[in-house]
Amino acid sequence: MSQQFPPTGQPQPGHGYPPPPQPKKSSVGKIIGFGCLGIVGLFVLLAIAGALIGGGKEDKTAKDPAVPSAAASSAPAKAPESKPAEPEKKAAVAVVAKPAEFKKTVLAQGDGYTSVSVTVTNNSSKPINVNPLYFAITDTNGTKHNAELGVDKDQIGTVELAPGENVTGAITGKGSWTAKSVTYTDGLIGDSVRADVS
Repeated sequence: MSQQFPPTGQPQPGHGYPPPPQPKKSSVGKIIGFGCLGIVGLFVLLAIAGALIGGGKEDKTAKDPAVPSAAASSAPAKAPESKPAEPEKKAAVAVVAKPAEFKKTVLAQGDGYTSVSVTVTNNSSKPINVNPLYFAITDTNGTKHNAELGVDKDQIGTVELAPGENVTGAITGKGSWTAKSVTYTDGLIGDSVRADVS
């Protein structure tokens, strides 16, 4: 009986040498998963960018059925029809703006600020948020001014208004100028409501 020996140079498994490593499996599933996640992420970013661009240009007067369009105003006027009077529909959010005296806080650097007193009323059926950062003031030269935080003692509060509630406070911009209008945006990218300062 002859004894068989392994060929020279090849040790038997289990005699001092570890077994050969397993070949690595390619992670095709991970690559496809990350690729799909990247595509979904791209679509989400595009949707957010579109909402920011499209939402900022919207003006509430364009949606208001009480404001006639340019085409309607050029048409000849019709005789009023005899219909029962319908109650006037209120805007979902009403903004009233008046000039106000700047009341300096310790955070104000100097007296070079302009304040506007603003009242926001929620006429909708859903709560809305009010925040000083949701306002911009346009001066008589057409320049927009962002709200400066904490510089006026009467600054409008950061609140959630339930349907029917209102809040009044100051919106303040840096510099001395004459305010023409105030624009409120419900959430930084929501619908905009503009009110003339009177």
